[in-house]
Amino acid sequence: MPPLRIAYLALAIWGAVHPMIYYARWMRENEGGFGGLIGAWHANFATAGLVLDLLIAAIALTLWIVVETWVRKNWIALLAIPATFLVGVSCGLPLFLFLRTRPIV
Repeated sequence: MPPLRIAYLALAIWGAVHPMIYYARWMRENEGGFGGLIGAWHANFATAGLVLDLLIAAIALTLWIVVETWVRKNWIALLAIPATFLVGVSCGLPLFLFLRTRPIV
């Protein structure tokens, strides 16, 4: 596997694991579930702005994934869409790049 693909895969794994550590720590310390976490995302203007920024980036990434998948017929790349919205852009983008750069047979 080329070094660039290894780097994309490593970033996807890091983007999946590292943010979840903070989410889990917050939920443990605040005895809040997922609903409490969503409420914290809108606790002030700074966090609300960050959430909106990431949402816009996730939508743009999704459009790119759909268009690229349609053109290249690389259907496995669609896995990056649920990764983006269920885990985060920090996982979805490098995962898509990893899947996009695989040799298509």
